[in-house]
Amino acid sequence: MKAFTAKLVDLTQKNAEEIALHWAKDVKTNAKTFSYHHEPEEKIISQAREFYNNFQMMFFDESPYEQAKVLFDRYAEERYQEGMPLHEALYALILMRRHMWLYAEFQSLFNSEVQHRQAMESLSRTILMFDYIMYAVAKKFWKLMRLEAPSK
Repeated sequence: MKAFTAKLVDLTQKNAEEIALHWAKDVKTNAKTFSYHHEPEEKIISQAREFYNNFQMMFFDESPYEQAKVLFDRYAEERYQEGMPLHEALYALILMRRHMWLYAEFQSLFNSEVQHRQAMESLSRTILMFDYIMYAVAKKFWKLMRLEAPSK
């Protein structure tokens, strides 16, 4: 599985710009990410580019949750400061995951039965990473909201 996973993560990192472009088009038109519809394209592309470029660090880290927290506390804080609703910030991450897999599938990364099994194992690991990411982002939003609450 390690070799296949490395192949998937490497493909994502090498093609971060192209995947980010597809993601940006999606979030700018998706009904669930309305806050992105009027954002400058380069601004949102850079979010996905940064994610795809840093995903490898988190994926292979011995403490992936801690790495996710470091990487995605900033994502959460930036989206919070922009006034983005939590559900849209989280759905944007879901779309990042989807576009990563769609790109790999489009590139025929898994074209044999063995590769399909490896893809499923890799998908399980990817989902775990995204679970950590979602938790870290939601936790950071909660902390930011609590800090702001007394001043309102």
